[in-house]
Amino acid sequence: MLEVMVDKFIFRVEENRFYSQEGVWVALEGTHARVGLTDFTQQLNGDLAFASVKPAGTEIKASEGFADIETVKAIMELSSPVTGRILEVNPELEASPELINQDPYGKGWLAVLELERWEEEKAVLLDAPRYLDLVKQQAEMEMKK
Repeated sequence: MLEVMVDKFIFRVEENRFYSQEGVWVALEGTHARVGLTDFTQQLNGDLAFASVKPAGTEIKASEGFADIETVKAIMELSSPVTGRILEVNPELEASPELINQDPYGKGWLAVLELERWEEEKAVLLDAPRYLDLVKQQAEMEMKK
């Protein structure tokens, strides 16, 4: 696990994942990918009140909306970092969306997708060190607001 501290906030980035610039992580599981919201993105947007992911069987393209989250600060549509078909949606999120805040890289995952264009699409995703640099830059900009 990589960490960066900005002001009094600590942001964590899992090393064994890929990241979109919008703050969605991708963990490879063979030909499938588990996806979720990053620690930085969930901290930035506050406590989750609601999370809704498109149902299993839905075909999605990279950059297309696949989930909606509502926090105390914002309502956001999350863009998929990859193209594929949703195989599974985290069943715990309907009753406990706060899992995304409590364990963003573990129990707070959003969906499992069957990958269609991984070799092409991984080139636009960030590895953990590059995403950590982006988090540091974005966090420092947020502190100046």
